[in-house]
Amino acid sequence: MKGFSKEQIISAVAEGMSEAHRATQAFLTKHGDRDACGFAWVTIHGVRSNSKEGKALCEAGFSKSYTGGLQLWNPAKSGTQSISALEEGADAFRDYFRARFPEVEISTGSRMD
Repeated sequence: MKGFSKEQIISAVAEGMSEAHRATQAFLTKHGDRDACGFAWVTIHGVRSNSKEGKALCEAGFSKSYTGGLQLWNPAKSGTQSISALEEGADAFRDYFRARFPEVEISTGSRMD
């Protein structure tokens, strides 16, 4: 993300969240709102929250992770509790962000509730 402005980073997060929402809704349309309850998130590794990029990510909704990096929980901002649907959204966000910022290390995570 080096070389990108704050506005470009915030815009990329917003677009990634839109992609996540679309993927989650498509999953719910196909499979319904069922499955185990849980959570899903994305983690960007190697970016400090006090860096220029980190501050932009935090302004866009990311927060510090206890395990390092910055996390965005439920990037789809969906009200479903279906872990599979939320994982679809997190994966879509990750894929969009990787395409936009190939140098960024980003991963997804999830856990059952």
